[in-house]
Amino acid sequence: APRTYEIPPEVVTEAVVNAVAHRDYTSNGSVQVMLFADRLEIRNPGRLSSPLTLEELRVAHNSVPVNPLLAESLYLAEYIERMGTGTLDMISRCAAAGLPEPEFAVTDGFVTTVRRPRIVGHAQGQVGQAEGHADQARGQVGQDEGQAGQAGGQVGQARGQDDQARGQAEGQVGQAKGHADPSGDQALLSAKDAAMLRACDREAVPGEELLAAAGYPRRTGDFRRRLERLLDRRLLEMTLPDRPRSPLQKYRLTAKGKAVLATSKP
Repeated sequence: APRTYEIPPEVVTEAVVNAVAHRDYTSNGSVQVMLFADRLEIRNPGRLSSPLTLEELRVAHNSVPVNPLLAESLYLAEYIERMGTGTLDMISRCAAAGLPEPEFAVTDGFVTTVRRPRIVGHAQGQVGQAEGHADQARGQVGQDEGQAGQAGGQVGQARGQDDQARGQAEGQVGQAKGHADPSGDQALLSAKDAAMLRACDREAVPGEELLAAAGYPRRTGDFRRRLERLLDRRLLEMTLPDRPRSPLQKYRLTAKGKAVLATSKP
């Protein structure tokens, strides 16, 4: 079945690649990827290169890599398409997925925060109730340190309730995804995706025509990942599925791909 994601995978990849490429390697700290109920945080022990500012990350800007040799290697390995475009790509992909723009901050290091979709109704109530239990347990520990053993038991109970609430919240999110509006396929369709689908509108075409339609000068890693996603979502299919690398391989629209293309903006 087609895979769906809370946060576009390209956004997560870009944030991690940026953290690795721009961190301060003289620090003993490490890159940290932390998932919370409402957000994803990627931290690295580093700062913006002068003269870049946080505001400039949200507009077209020059690339000023902290580690030029590492950035060049990541570019040649096709983890980076063009230097200086990563944050703009993250912003546009979050907007296309209906998420708030990523947040960039410099505290004790550089922090990228991506907000998760809001958890509605019962799930939010369960998380709030669990947090209330945890706060109550911490208050009891602070009130009477002499009863450390009893307080420790209360903290353990609160953690169990917190874990239970998180599990219920994740179940609610999974259920919501299962009942998601099928129009979501169209909402996640980028301009390049739509161009590749339109290239197959009348007949099956080889991969070179998909390259040209999407504006790629060659088969980059981004093009291969984009094509795989269209195949995974069953918007495209191979004419020779048993021989995926055949020089005679072509790609055609599925019935689902035609329906999504029909509802997309020209």
